[in-house]
Amino acid sequence: MARKLDPEEKIVSAALGLAAVQGWSDLSLADIAKAARLSLSDLSRHFASKAQILAAYGRRIDEKVLQEVSTEDMTGEPPRDRLFDVLMMRFDALSEHKEALKRISADLARDPLAAAPLLRPAMQSMGWMLEAAGIDSSGVAGALRVRGLALVWGAAFRVWLDDGEDQSKTMAELDRRLRDASTLMTWLSRFDPRRRRADKSGEEAA
Repeated sequence: MARKLDPEEKIVSAALGLAAVQGWSDLSLADIAKAARLSLSDLSRHFASKAQILAAYGRRIDEKVLQEVSTEDMTGEPPRDRLFDVLMMRFDALSEHKEALKRISADLARDPLAAAPLLRPAMQSMGWMLEAAGIDSSGVAGALRVRGLALVWGAAFRVWLDDGEDQSKTMAELDRRLRDASTLMTWLSRFDPRRRRADKSGEEAA
């Protein structure tokens, strides 16, 4: 017997199903409620906007990745390799709704105001991906890592949308972007006041 979906799952699933067929811009909350077999009043108890529905979908993807990471042994892998693995897990988790994501991404690219509320949830997701890879996302340095990873993810995501099942182009793009980001972060770390103080202390001790 199939697992019974909770109302939030039904809404998210209905929204993605409709988006794959008719796009995102012209999709109304009433359309989504009807497809989920819920009243508009029921839907309003869970979500106030389509952006909130997409944010909920993103959180579900975060959860899937974090659960998968908990079963993986990444001991001994360099940070960049761990991050590569985590982000590929995320692409795998998204693959079920790839057609919907193509339509949604295309519509949001033409409507910056509709995309704006999704920026914060997207950054939060990138923070979780860093943590899943064993990389600190807190503080000023963590905030820089989150923003850098968001750029890496965005570039790889655009490639993934039109990539084949083997995801070879996505992997190549992701690897290249992570290498570039790693080089940049290494260079920026030279200007970290804490590192400069530590270096100075080492010189004085010598």
